[in-house]
Amino acid sequence: MTATFIPKALQGQKVYLKPVNASDAEAYYQLLFDAETSRLTGTKAIFNFEQITEYIDRKWRDDSSVLLLIARQETDELIGDIALQDLDYTNRSANLRIMIDQAKHQGQGFGTEALRLILDYAFGILQLHRVELNVYDFNERAAHVYKKVGFKIEGRQRDALFYNHEYHDAILMSMLEEEYREKYLTADPK
Repeated sequence: MTATFIPKALQGQKVYLKPVNASDAEAYYQLLFDAETSRLTGTKAIFNFEQITEYIDRKWRDDSSVLLLIARQETDELIGDIALQDLDYTNRSANLRIMIDQAKHQGQGFGTEALRLILDYAFGILQLHRVELNVYDFNERAAHVYKKVGFKIEGRQRDALFYNHEYHDAILMSMLEEEYREKYLTADPK
C-alpha cells in the first residue's frame, strides 16, 4: 500500500499549511458549516458543493491571493483555512483572513501558529511590507490572538457588519515588516 503524499507547504509544530486542491473540496465544504465559526467571521452566505469546487478552481488561477488549508501535524485533519488576499505587489501589501473551525480546535494555539507561518511567508518569501486584517468587535478571542502575534489596531469601522439583527464594528489591524522582523527575527524575540 502506498502512503498518500500530503504537500506541507509551511510547517509548524502543531499545524502545517497546504495548498487547497480539488481533492480537498469535500473536506473544505464541511469546514464551512459550523454556526459559531460563521458568526465569528461574519459569514452570511450558505454555500453548496459546486460553489466550493468552483471557488477552489478560481483560487488556483488567482495571483492576487494565496489560499492555504490549515491541518494538524499529528492527524492531518483539516481544521481551517488562511488566506492572503488583495495582494498588491506594487505597494507590497495584503489583507489576511483566517478561520479555525469548531470550538474543539480553538484556543489550542493552532491559529497562532498558522498566523506565524503565513506572516513568515508574507514578509519573507513574498517580501510584503504591510499585512492588514479586520476583526469584529465581538470576536475578542481573535483580537487577543492578533495582538499577541503583533498586529496593531489602526482604527474602527463603525457598524460595518449587520449580523443577526444587530450592527457590529470592525476593527482594522495591521503589521508592518519591520514590526514582524523586530518581534520574530531579532536575537531576543518578544
